[in-house]
Amino acid sequence: MIRTGEEYRESIKDGREVYIEGDKVKDVATHPAFKPIVDVRAQIYDMQHSASTKDVMTYKADNNEECAIALKLPRSQQDWWDKKNATEMMMNKIGGVVTRVGDETAGEMWSLYDAQIALNEVNPEFADNIKNHIDNIVINDPFNVTANTDPKGDRSKTPQAQDPDMLLHVVRETDRGIIVRGAKFETAAAYANQAFTKPTIANWAADTKFSDYAVGFICDLSSAGIKIICRDGFAGKNPMDYPIATKFDEVEALVVFNDVEIPWENVLFYRNTKAAMFIRSTLHRYSAFAYIQRNLKVAELLIGASILNVQQTGTDNQPAVQERLAKLACYREGIDAHLISSIAMAEESPGGLTMPNQSLLYAGRVFACSQLYEMINIARELGGGQVCLTPSFDTFNHKEVKPWLDKFYSLNDQWSAEDRRKLLAYSRDLCNSDYAGHRLTFQEFAQSPRFAHLASVYHHFDFDGPVDLVCQAAGLSESLQSNKLKKTNIAGGHGAFLGTTADNLNRKI
Repeated sequence: MIRTGEEYRESIKDGREVYIEGDKVKDVATHPAFKPIVDVRAQIYDMQHSASTKDVMTYKADNNEECAIALKLPRSQQDWWDKKNATEMMMNKIGGVVTRVGDETAGEMWSLYDAQIALNEVNPEFADNIKNHIDNIVINDPFNVTANTDPKGDRSKTPQAQDPDMLLHVVRETDRGIIVRGAKFETAAAYANQAFTKPTIANWAADTKFSDYAVGFICDLSSAGIKIICRDGFAGKNPMDYPIATKFDEVEALVVFNDVEIPWENVLFYRNTKAAMFIRSTLHRYSAFAYIQRNLKVAELLIGASILNVQQTGTDNQPAVQERLAKLACYREGIDAHLISSIAMAEESPGGLTMPNQSLLYAGRVFACSQLYEMINIARELGGGQVCLTPSFDTFNHKEVKPWLDKFYSLNDQWSAEDRRKLLAYSRDLCNSDYAGHRLTFQEFAQSPRFAHLASVYHHFDFDGPVDLVCQAAGLSESLQSNKLKKTNIAGGHGAFLGTTADNLNRKI
């Protein structure tokens, strides 16, 4: 069952405790800081009902219910082509990039699905909870987000050596569940229904089997004891001057858990450090795909804005400009190549699902994130200085200066002053505004910092092939040829390679 946009809006009118810009929010769905992004999320729900988009965005489940293709457990390569197409259509229709829609967190839940056998060996008590929550996400379609990042505190000390509440932990049990205390930073917490909450760092000694900090659960964000304290929003500006920030600001928040009761049926793993480490090591096995595809759309926005900027200044035929545009094109194509190849070379997961080829997926994430700074700088260069010099919409329409701005911003019959103002305002919000800087930092850490991205590549790339090649080519002794790179990978290594065909590689996506 897919909810409508209005059903989603009503679902977050639940008495949750939200604070922003010094105010306590009475209604998240209508508050100026949240209404634009709530409307975007509602639009996505409605797209799954619309005759023009539902065939791409939904599928019929085994129970004959219409469900979101983004939330479907991936059991074939075709499922991944369908997911890629649905996300592409969704972002094109809304006209921008949103990172928190639910598919990125569903991928984290699929990692739990894969982990069921391993978790059962550790503690079978919560196996049914995992299955039930995965089914709930698919069938009931809640807006499900992820809660990873702790306030951290002093990381040179253990939690016990400082304020123990700096990191989320269990303080006691009740007949109904566990009581947790601490905090998490979460994107979209103020307007989501629930959060998959788990440790972001290992806060226990290597030989520790049990820890109150090793806990994972699904949290209803309207639960008693939760305070959602948001950073200041970007949505209050004039949309004519900041068309991206005023529509797509996914407000982050510090979510305080002040002795919050988590029902036993919502607990996914509890106190077992091995289970927590296993989940952390496989968390992005699927969800990295969604994040990389967001960067693909960012690349397209950078290309589009850059081409229009050089066309309106008449520099698009200069070789130096074309070189910069080609670099942007290579960035876009490189991201897409990793996405396509990770599907075409997909692997079977330990739980029997189909996961994108892990080495290609994680290498694609490094490429997409590590090159983003340079690509934004290229777009800035191509946009030129007027991006940061252009007056506001209100100034353009002031009766005493409008004739002058029309004179100096009009180029020809094709480029009016108003079109140039719109393009320069959009380019500013894409590359130069405070919102643009915020998004760039977000991308740097949204799926862990860059060294962790590279660690994932290290643990999933097959180094043995190149080593064997050089051993053979150099005529090295058999004892050296038997050497294998020692890697610590508690996730259990690769799944089974599913193979590929010309049809896979040539598939229209």
